[in-house]
Amino acid sequence: MEKSLPPIPAKRYFTIGEVGDLCGVKPHVLRYWEQEFTQLRPMKRRGNRRYYQHHEVLMIRRIRDLLYDQGFTISGARNKMQELLQSERDKKRNGEVMLDGVEVLEVEDADLDDFEDSESLDVLDDSAGQLMQFRRELFEIRELLAVAE
Repeated sequence: MEKSLPPIPAKRYFTIGEVGDLCGVKPHVLRYWEQEFTQLRPMKRRGNRRYYQHHEVLMIRRIRDLLYDQGFTISGARNKMQELLQSERDKKRNGEVMLDGVEVLEVEDADLDDFEDSESLDVLDDSAGQLMQFRRELFEIRELLAVAE
């Protein structure tokens, strides 16, 4: 029986120990995967300490799934990751919205009546604030990536 992984908290950076706990792998495995998967490049700070960002945690979970659950070899998983990244780049170039891991809800006009009470509006305000924060962080990441290239 497969053990489900814990949700990823809303943090900017994660230590190697935290990532190991979130992804169900030991830190030495993460260090090895950095050598095998060139896309995986955590930021290194004082004393060569690794700090992973949210997208890298998702990538590690994807690598773990390919290796442990789907039975890929390291080489096969590396090729599959290249395919997935190329596919995402192509979608981005074509202007398609990537919603990997995002649940899209279909809402009918009748369902919108449920949002009239003040509690629902508070929930919407909180969600809008979180989305704005997430958007700001994405822009910061984009700026950092542009500087790095």
